[in-house]
Amino acid sequence: MSIELAPAALERVQSYLTAEPNKTGLRFGVRKTGCSGWGYVIEMADSVAADDVVFEQDGVKVLVDPTSLPLVDGTIIDFIKQGLNEQFVFRNPQVQGECGCGESFTTDPDKAL
Repeated sequence: MSIELAPAALERVQSYLTAEPNKTGLRFGVRKTGCSGWGYVIEMADSVAADDVVFEQDGVKVLVDPTSLPLVDGTIIDFIKQGLNEQFVFRNPQVQGECGCGESFTTDPDKAL
């Protein structure tokens, strides 16, 4: 089981933690949404939940709830800048299909639209 931060994402999360030292780390998971089924949730975490799986990289904790973990296991989180736009992007080996608008994904190719 693993979640990895690419260098740009690691740097970005470290900057967030420097700006908000009361935060514990980065919470990463999924929620039901969109036409394919799952959407990513990423936010700075206030604390570690008792059932969180914690991945640590260069002092940065990435917290994943046990329900999300099978759907995001092996994901590499990156951070990209394109012009004025900045965003986290996810290279998730569990993804089998995505909706046309790119807002959601499925791990079951028969459910992708």
